[in-house]
Amino acid sequence: MGTQLAYRLILASGSPARRELLERAGYSFEVLPANIDEPTEAASGDVRGFVHHVAWSKAAAVAPRVESGIVLAADTVGWLNQHVIGKPADEADARRILRLLGGTTHELWTGAVLWRRPDDLQICWQERSLVAFRQLSDEELDGYLKTRQWQGCSGAYAIQEKDDPFVRIVQGSISNVIGLPMETLERVLQDLSKL
Repeated sequence: MGTQLAYRLILASGSPARRELLERAGYSFEVLPANIDEPTEAASGDVRGFVHHVAWSKAAAVAPRVESGIVLAADTVGWLNQHVIGKPADEADARRILRLLGGTTHELWTGAVLWRRPDDLQICWQERSLVAFRQLSDEELDGYLKTRQWQGCSGAYAIQEKDDPFVRIVQGSISNVIGLPMETLERVLQDLSKL
């Protein structure tokens, strides 16, 4: 049985992981990717402001094209040593990122925005998870890179929900690490329907 909303839900993202999270939760939604240029570094070391800005920019790019409904936008990045760990540009960059994260516990931040049309009510929030990433041997790193699972993923990894051999969540929600904090999203969508 699907999660029924009294309004149209539009996902402003082409992320397959975000789509899968919404589908598994039973939501009916449309996909309308924002296709914006995303910054790669947080001004003044403010990762919370960074994910907020990028998520809001995605929602702002899609909202004018929606006559009625709720636009959902999100942005997820890793954060280590005061630097954004974004999506790798290519395999060499993925290798660099995975070596950097190996043996560390880093932050993973998601900014989320719900933008209701036509009244333009906006609800924004950010969530942080702490993620421990095991140091990979050269052989493990080569094997992981060959899977291509790193493509399009902040931090160059996609966490496996059960028994991930490399990644462990220390604090926070697994859905946030995947790219959309579902527990909070479900509460906020319910509250939004009452406003």
